Amino acid sequence: MLDLVINPVQPAVLITIIGETVLKDRVVKLLKSHNVTGYTINQVQGEGGHGRRLSDLAGYNTNIEIKTIVSLEESDTILGALKEERGNHALIAYRQNIEAFY
Repeated sequence: MLDLVINPVQPAVLITIIGETVLKDRVVKLLKSHNVTGYTINQVQGEGGHGRRLSDLAGYNTNIEIKTIVSLEESDTILGALKEERGNHALIAYRQNIEAFY
């Protein structure tokens, strides 16, 4: 008998977005406008070019991290749109090639 091994995962791209909490609704709206159906949001702390973000008060001087899994083509479009959306806010986004089932 021939054993067939079926790989349950497929190539994908993990996009990680770190930015000011005030951008949350705009970023989520942007993701949904690009047909993203799932994402994860976490409160994060750190320091960078826009200063230190320590989550002092709820919604003030705080950062969020949003992660989503998409195709390579979708990641190109989303990253381009995020760059335009940034304005004067602290916002960084990067992508990693991964294998996932979703």
